[in-house]
This record gives sequence, C-alpha cells and structure tokens, in this order.
Amino acid sequence: MSGNTIGTIFSVTTWGESHGKAIGAIVDGCPPNIALTEADIQRELDRRRPGRGVAGSPRREEDRVEILSGTFEGKTAGTPISLIIHNTDAASGDYAEIRDLFRPGHGDITYQKKYGIRDHRGGGRASGRETAARVAAGAVARKILDRAGIDIVACTRELGGIRAEGEAQNQIENNTLFCPDDEAARKMKTRIEEARAAGDSLGGIVEILVRGCPAGLGEPVFDKIDADLAKALMGIGTVKGVEIGAGFEAARMSGSVCNDPITPNGFATNNAGGILAGITSGGEIVIRAACKPIASIGREQETVDIHGKAATISVGGRHDVCVIPRIIPVCEAMVAITLADHLLRQTVNRE
Repeated sequence: MSGNTIGTIFSVTTWGESHGKAIGAIVDGCPPNIALTEADIQRELDRRRPGRGVAGSPRREEDRVEILSGTFEGKTAGTPISLIIHNTDAASGDYAEIRDLFRPGHGDITYQKKYGIRDHRGGGRASGRETAARVAAGAVARKILDRAGIDIVACTRELGGIRAEGEAQNQIENNTLFCPDDEAARKMKTRIEEARAAGDSLGGIVEILVRGCPAGLGEPVFDKIDADLAKALMGIGTVKGVEIGAGFEAARMSGSVCNDPITPNGFATNNAGGILAGITSGGEIVIRAACKPIASIGREQETVDIHGKAATISVGGRHDVCVIPRIIPVCEAMVAITLADHLLRQTVNRE
C-alpha cells in the first residue's frame, strides 16, 4: 500500500505534485446514474483555489477540472471517475536557492529519509496543492450524500488565537474567512495582516458539522466512524489534532455531565458529537480540526542542508499566511468522502 488511497467501497486515489504538469484523482465505487458534471465539481474547487482572500497565496491557479472518464451524458456510469486539474501558474524557480536546505515545519527532511529523493519544488506531494484533488473527489462524494439528505458545512472557529462565536451555518458567506462571527472575522483579518507584515504565519481551528446523517454508519471495532473521520482529517498535511463532540473537554467532565440523556424526542445534549461506540447516532456530527501555522515563512530560521551542515533559511515565494479559509472545503471533502464510503458500506451490510 502506497498511502495514496482512502476508502473501502467508495475509494479515492490522488496523484500529482505541486509543480508537476497536473494533479488529479481517481474515484472508484461511485454508484451509476447520479447527475455529475464538471460544473458540480468546479463550484467546490472555486472555494479552495489560491489567489483569493486576505490570507491567501498570490499564486493564480484557475483550478479548472476535467472529467476524463466515468460519466456518460451527464451521469455517473458506475465506472472509475478520472479527474484532472492542470497546474498553470507554478513558479519553480522560487525554490532554486533553497533546494539543498530542509525547510522547518515541512516534510522535506522526512521525505528525504523515507525515499532518498524528494521534489524540492513546493514540496511535491506534501504540498497543500495536492488538496485540490481531494476537493474534486469530495464533490463527487457530496452528490452521493445529497441523495441521502446529508449536509456538511464547515466554518472558522478560531484563527490566530481569536475565537468565533455563533452557529457554523450563520454568516459564513458574509466574509472571506467563512467565520460565523463578523466581529471575530474583522479581528482575524487584522491578525493576519500583522503576521504577514512580520513574515510569519498563523494556525486555526475548523469546525465541521454534519446534519441529516442517519444512525447506524460505522463499524463496531477498528473501522469506527469517528476513527475513520479522524484519519481522513489527519491525512490533511496541516491538521495536527481532531476532536469530536466535547472532545478534550470530555476529559474534564464527570460522567453525569458528559453522558447525553436520551429522551423520547432524542438526545438532550450532544457531547458525543453524534457518534456512540463508533456508530452514528442520528444526531448532528460535530468535529473540530486543529490546523498548524503555514510552515513557509519569511522569518529566518535555523536548519541544516542535505549534507547535515548547519544553515539558516528564509522562505520566499508565494505562500498563504494561514491555511484558513482555503482548508475549509478540504475538510468538508474529507468528511464527505468518509461518509459516502460508510453509507455505501452500510447499504452492502443490509443487503
């Protein structure tokens, strides 16, 4: 196993490098006769593409997707769906001066240790550029979830230490940070500009909500739905932590507080985040993903070169200040892919 594929029945394999000719995904296991066009996928890609928003990179990629296979007359054919996105604005020369230096916070040194070779141009497969392929595949998954009435929405819950209040669905289209709190969004933008001026970067927390998910998804032991959701989100390069429901706060509660009372009308609270014993309960699924600061920063840092000699590095080029908000559709996509896989697995289990 190469680690480039996720899913059991509905599977996604991504391919391509940040500064290669193209990136893309192969989606297998999608049921036939689902309406799917390039426009359906493009809507999600437009939310992620670079060159937008106060925190974004100046790289100008249109991220135009092409469906190479797997559809016929605007519907899925039940065969593998091949998606391609051409790289049109790669500036590989930006990395020439640092090609022999390991960038702190990046996968340069671990890729070199694992493979004995690495693509220094933007990080190759380790680049955030790869996530565009995930978003494209996630758009296919969402078409499956739409038929089941499952809706996924994510928002910026925290950025640069500034926390947003309010429900995830509220106001997120009012600002470029997908933040449910306009006042917090204004403070976040100021914090981003301060970090940019200092040659630094910021981290944040994304909250993902799933509504309309039926009870019964997930397997009882090793393929628990929360375990698979955590794996999917932790598979995003920037994510360093995932919590569900009350998350780490549950460790500070007593059982009488943490347990969600069950009433004839459903659960009275939702500390479990919509999942019990690794199986969905039918309640709202609540997930939060902690995203580390962008590793490529202009401030000088200590490092070593490929020969182990001490050096310093300042990373130039075109980089985001924060992965938020561009990471939000990526998180939604990984949740959609995981849920679509488990939804189809449950269908097989009941046949």
